[in-house]
Amino acid sequence: MTTVANNLSDELATSDLPYRKLLEMMPMPLVIFSGTGAVFANAAACVLMEVESAEELLGLPPTAFVHPLDGAIVESRMRNLEEGVLLNAPVALRLLTRRGRLRRITTSSARITVDSKFLVAVISTDDTMRYEAEDRLKENEENFQRLFESTQDVYYRTDADGVVLKVAPAVRRVLGYEPEEIVGRRAEDFYPSPGEREPLKKALRDHGNVQDFEGRMVRRDGVIIDISISSYALYGPTGEFLGVEGIYRDVSDRKNLERELRRLATSDSLTGIANRRAFLEQASDCLRRAARYEKDVVLFIADLDHFKVVNDRYGHVAGDAVLKGFAGAVAPELRDTDFFGRLGGEEFGILLHEVRRKEAQRVAERIGESARSLRFAAADGRQYGITVSIGATRNHRDDRGIERLLVRADMALYAAKEAGRDCIRWSEP
Repeated sequence: MTTVANNLSDELATSDLPYRKLLEMMPMPLVIFSGTGAVFANAAACVLMEVESAEELLGLPPTAFVHPLDGAIVESRMRNLEEGVLLNAPVALRLLTRRGRLRRITTSSARITVDSKFLVAVISTDDTMRYEAEDRLKENEENFQRLFESTQDVYYRTDADGVVLKVAPAVRRVLGYEPEEIVGRRAEDFYPSPGEREPLKKALRDHGNVQDFEGRMVRRDGVIIDISISSYALYGPTGEFLGVEGIYRDVSDRKNLERELRRLATSDSLTGIANRRAFLEQASDCLRRAARYEKDVVLFIADLDHFKVVNDRYGHVAGDAVLKGFAGAVAPELRDTDFFGRLGGEEFGILLHEVRRKEAQRVAERIGESARSLRFAAADGRQYGITVSIGATRNHRDDRGIERLLVRADMALYAAKEAGRDCIRWSEP
């Protein structure tokens, strides 16, 4: 700008403006103003202002080139030059074309003298595309930030050591922590135990990413929730592991519903223990494992004695109370590894895992004692009790399914009924 000003001052004649061709060819928009308005505009300025020729711009004051809101800035800069300032520093302005379109420009202005006449040369760059790109980028960033802050999923990123580098505000809703309370801590700190994150880490090492990977995390209030994780491993240009990035969401409602549906599908609606189908499936699986590892199992079929009399004399509500009472009495006599289910009516199945006959006999005797100790009250206040007959059998290496044990246990149960009920009988393979 200073060079142009000097050349104009030293060499240009006011009448025909030598170097006009050079100024016309400049790729940057240039407009020269006198006290009466624009006296020169090159081709680039015409393109910027969207006019056919420079004549459309001549005579216009500097403020006619800019948005009205920026007119005061232009007037201030012109006064600076009139008062002796040689060059105004670049400034960002909004320009209005003659067609009314808005442009974003960066402009510099310089004081020049030609034949003792005061002139102002203004040179500009059209930054509209850059500003539009920046605006789009800003809008995208704002949209991403809104999405980042409002999404139901929790975005997170960890470093190679599992330390959380970034986490979305959604973590407040999911875990009850502020993001800054999580950043800087190890991700496994928020699992019920550090080892529960190992399956996720292994899956990422083996496959590079996971989708809807199931896990559990602990909320700030101590409640354990079910989560679904979709993540991928991050690697550097030389293949070094950098960390993990992904999202997780609280799926506790869905998992609780699945568990409830599974419970309803596998549980007896009255007693809450396994129904017939679930018991037989569990027993079959246990029998297969026992055969593979040469372990002993014992199957009981327990049948409540004279149950029809209870129903007929006291009603079905009383009968239901008896069934629930018996199930509640038996459960404490069994181990976590044993299976207990209702086969139908007043008949129950019990499978004891890894137990010898002598030990199984004691369990059956305790079940019988528990049944005899139960007391029920009829609607008229009368008290009554129950007894149970039990048919028992153990597995044999030739057994290929639970059906053979069921047949033998049923035969033993029939023998117990024939023997007067309230006793245990065995059917050996």
